[in-house]
Amino acid sequence: MVDATDQIAVEIVTPEGRKLAVSADEVTAPSVNGEFGVLPGHLPLLAALRTGIVSYRTGSETKKCAVGPGFVEVGANKLLILTDHYVEREQIDPVVVRKELGEIQGELARAESSTDEDVKGQLDALIKKENWLAAQLELYGDPPFATMRPFEVFGPPPPPAESEVPVEESSSDRDAS
Repeated sequence: MVDATDQIAVEIVTPEGRKLAVSADEVTAPSVNGEFGVLPGHLPLLAALRTGIVSYRTGSETKKCAVGPGFVEVGANKLLILTDHYVEREQIDPVVVRKELGEIQGELARAESSTDEDVKGQLDALIKKENWLAAQLELYGDPPFATMRPFEVFGPPPPPAESEVPVEESSSDRDAS
């Protein structure tokens, strides 16, 4: 049984190195399947992260940070996040982020209406950049309006079309030959 005084060792690591190492009573993080919470004594878990806000609570104080896509590994009293991006609220300049977001949204509008395949191939990278900038503004407390992208793919891939499914010979076809 886990003692109530146990805490979770939270560590966030990017390609530039360790960005956060704290002890917390509770952690929430954004997985690709939805937000999840972790308390001391949690069962082992490995999950893919999406861009969003990670919050952690120690006592009555809650802190937040924004992370990019990555992975999280959870143990009984440890949570490790490996991500490409990390930022705390104090590091955000909302004017610069809003300007970048406007530029990215302009590029997205041009890419969506383009017939050039090279430009269309950039959509995924532009959407990831837009999501990262939006997460920063959300952390700052000034989130942008929600955006729906009809060409974003979520969840498992669709099943193959009937024309792509191989047709198996029935046993009567094999017996006849």
